[in-house]
Amino acid sequence: MVYVTGDMHGDLERLYDKEFRKLKKGDVLLVCGDFGYIFDSSKNESQVINFFATRKFVTAFVEGTHDNLDKINRCRTTVWKGGLVHRIKGNLLHLMRGQIFEIEGKRFFTFGGGESIDKDMRLEKGNWWRAEEPTPAEMAEGARTLDDADCRVDYIITHEPPSLVKSAMLLRRGDVDRVNKINGYFEEIGRSCRFSHWYFGSLHEDRVITQRHTCVFKKLLPITQDKPQKQLFKNNKEDE
Repeated sequence: MVYVTGDMHGDLERLYDKEFRKLKKGDVLLVCGDFGYIFDSSKNESQVINFFATRKFVTAFVEGTHDNLDKINRCRTTVWKGGLVHRIKGNLLHLMRGQIFEIEGKRFFTFGGGESIDKDMRLEKGNWWRAEEPTPAEMAEGARTLDDADCRVDYIITHEPPSLVKSAMLLRRGDVDRVNKINGYFEEIGRSCRFSHWYFGSLHEDRVITQRHTCVFKKLLPITQDKPQKQLFKNNKEDE
């Protein structure tokens, strides 16, 4: 089974959640950015990386705006399920931008990154990395990857959402609209591609936004099964 969750931010309590403990051999957990456990090379961090690396399931994440991209990008690049990944260690993988992975017969397009709204107050190489913002070359490569797949995938996994989805969520909250170039890029992808569902993190909500867009945060949603997302959230709520 393939599951998806949102920003983990290096939170150790997430590892003790009953849903997380249900993951078993052969499962794949996809994290929609801000994984956060790869950051400062501390002893505790090494222990957490070893924990993920030795699980019987695979943890695979796209990066967000709170991930140490310098450290991640130094890891070995290899191929997994048809796409490029950084193999952090063992069963812990970073899904690179603009790749398509075939998992359990479904095609997943992945594209991490974003733009920190507080980057002017953060330190480069300390808690902010310029590489969080995708380059024009990376966005062009992602478009070519989709074009080679006839612009058809089953799932899209990102940290940020398309611009119209993001604007709608911020408006509902009463927040300032702050879309950026990556949101616009995703909007174009959404218009040009055929896909079943799009999952993203970033905005820290567990909510179905449209019939084809779901924001995930703390829930672990099984996504390679034919079950409406609203029903999945309802079932998770009943389990609490």
